[in-house]
Amino acid sequence: MRFRSGLFIAVIIAITGNSCKDKGEKNIDQGEIHYTIEYKGNVGTVKDFMPKNLIVSFKDNKILFEISTIGNSGILNLSNPEDGIYDTYISLFTIRYFYAGEEGEIHPGFEAMEGMEIRKTSRTSVICGFNCKGAEITIPSNPDNVHEIWYTNEINVKNPNAATPYSELDGVLMSFFFIMGSAEMHFMAETVFKKEIPDKYFERRDKYVRISKKDIDSFINRMINL
Repeated sequence: MRFRSGLFIAVIIAITGNSCKDKGEKNIDQGEIHYTIEYKGNVGTVKDFMPKNLIVSFKDNKILFEISTIGNSGILNLSNPEDGIYDTYISLFTIRYFYAGEEGEIHPGFEAMEGMEIRKTSRTSVICGFNCKGAEITIPSNPDNVHEIWYTNEINVKNPNAATPYSELDGVLMSFFFIMGSAEMHFMAETVFKKEIPDKYFERRDKYVRISKKDIDSFINRMINL
């Protein structure tokens, strides 16, 4: 699994600048987006072990979400419609498990977001040089709490949110949130890179033990809510 360390990402951002508002080559069809993660609500007691960054690799209609923690531990969501792969992988120290989902199925770990409503707005913003559209999100468990997210149509990825709670949005997420267990994780794009992504990144991983969705849900909640 291709997890990067937080130090490596910090060096890259330091070289390219702390903000990418003036960057953003339009209509790229493959590359990486680096996001920072902030937490709200109950996030457990061992904050040093919580994921600090997210890297999304994309190529055409294939997309890879990598949430990294310490060492080589983390969560990976892979969507490769061409090969019918909608996998979730977790690495935690010596544990290596994966769940193979089906087309149209939401990746494990998002039970708290079931039934969420998305309302597109007329608001706009610019993030990393990309023009973004706004949307408001409400969750059934807390309907009075309205979250604002941002997405762009200026990055060429087909169905970029397949297998995520945002699947009905046809645009790359630049500022958004996930609720996993009791943790509320907010992501903000910091850097967008145009680069060639090898096809092997979107292949099914080996050396992982296949388990049920119920079991991988349990492991994800334990990792995020230590």
